[in-house]
Amino acid sequence: MVSELQVRVSPDVAYVESKLKKYVARELGVQESQIEGIVISKRSIDARQRRVMINLRLVVYVDEPQPALSPITHPIDYNPLPDNAHQAVVVGMGPGGLFAALRLIELGVRPIVVERGKPVAERSVDIARISREGVVDDNSNYCFGEGGAGAFSDGKLYTRSKKRGSIDRILNIFHQHGASQDILVDAHPHIGSDKLPRVIEAMRKTILRCGGEVHFGTRVTGLVMSEDGTAIRGVECASGECYEGQVILATGHSARDVYEMLDKSNIHIEAKGIAIGVRLEHPQHLIDQIQYHSKEGRGKYLPAAEYAFVTQVDGRGVYSFCMCPGGVVVPAASGPEQLVVNGMSASGRNSRWANSGMVVEIHPEDLPNYKPDDALCVMRFQQQLERRCFEAAGRSQCAGAQRMVDFVEGRNSADLPQSSYPAGLQTSRLDVWLPAFIGNRLRKAFRVFGSTSRGFLTNDAIVIGVETRTSSPVRIPRDMVQMCHIDVKGLYPCGEGAGYAGGIVSAAIDGERCAEALAAALNAGE
Repeated sequence: MVSELQVRVSPDVAYVESKLKKYVARELGVQESQIEGIVISKRSIDARQRRVMINLRLVVYVDEPQPALSPITHPIDYNPLPDNAHQAVVVGMGPGGLFAALRLIELGVRPIVVERGKPVAERSVDIARISREGVVDDNSNYCFGEGGAGAFSDGKLYTRSKKRGSIDRILNIFHQHGASQDILVDAHPHIGSDKLPRVIEAMRKTILRCGGEVHFGTRVTGLVMSEDGTAIRGVECASGECYEGQVILATGHSARDVYEMLDKSNIHIEAKGIAIGVRLEHPQHLIDQIQYHSKEGRGKYLPAAEYAFVTQVDGRGVYSFCMCPGGVVVPAASGPEQLVVNGMSASGRNSRWANSGMVVEIHPEDLPNYKPDDALCVMRFQQQLERRCFEAAGRSQCAGAQRMVDFVEGRNSADLPQSSYPAGLQTSRLDVWLPAFIGNRLRKAFRVFGSTSRGFLTNDAIVIGVETRTSSPVRIPRDMVQMCHIDVKGLYPCGEGAGYAGGIVSAAIDGERCAEALAAALNAGE
């Protein structure tokens, strides 16, 4: 007999197999010896009340063996492509590009993937140099290279984009390529920056095994257009090589040279709002105490606690972004003369710190000298702020920081607590040099968050500047049914870089949708 069961249990029952088995046997009215397997299909933490509880959805095998293939996994067959398969060019190898390429293979189209950066293992060497030497390789960093920005910025797979496509399908593909089955179970799934690179490498091997191509160190500098300029025929690269085919453009939110290339080529793009602020770092134990309502923190069984805050200040949203429990703050510049911070967690989420972006919603019209016809105005504002940070840090990656209460009350921090940020911190008046329409809203929001979550507003926490890469500053407009550019056939703007996604899973879903639209167009002879 196979039974499905929904239970609400204490953490020790949820995370100790023998206790869970005893509890389930009692719930089903059977002997423990009759239970031959328990599969957790969904798991979520309810910390709204003082007593933290775990909600579980279970598949229980009574008097029959648990099958070898878990009932919650649904692997996909990726078959070798025929020699005469149509081909398409996928520009960028972040989640949008990777999932577009895999979906093209399923649909019988050969993906030619071109990536400006390096394989994910080689990227880690260049990323280490940013912290150690302050040297940023503008083609291999936290943003560029195999896996894109997500590969080394946490691997969180939670998304609210439930209407765009199948989240379970995306999670299953990650699991099929080596991610833990936990991502199919947890309400807020997470792979971890230490494990995601191996998953990405496995995806690349699937692409190559099936007959796709992957070209690293290949930066796209132009588009090959039809004679009348209404359709894309391929891409031109800095090396002089050209690759033919319709194009899925999945270059990520930091490919500023691509936006400039599109603008100069008179391909219509638009300025898009983003969010800008700081990275806020607390001791993880303090966040555990607050979120789990206990002086002891998370105890033996609970994971490092997360939080999510949002409020409105003077007509703009202020909210936490990319929260990394048990994580570290990292230097995330994608080129020289930039200072940008981000956050990441390893799979164990076991550092002493918790961090998140704390950001203010920015509309293009909020910016000084805004011009409605300037598609790159938000991007330029990003650049100016990042350069300002870099200069303030003595032209280094040693980021400016301020204790949280000092930031709110507008005073200098005499010293700073220990931090996870590997390139080092220096005291800085972020309350003074952040643009007023950002800094003032952050200060007001921190007071709100401190009043609703006692202990959150504390000088044991620090704000580190500056967080600017929350999303793309540009939208590449497309037909939302055919998924191609509104003016140019054969160009499929995709993922975060095109302004249509906000994280790993939503970018992956968008990549699949672009691949499906491209394959349909090829089958229709377009």
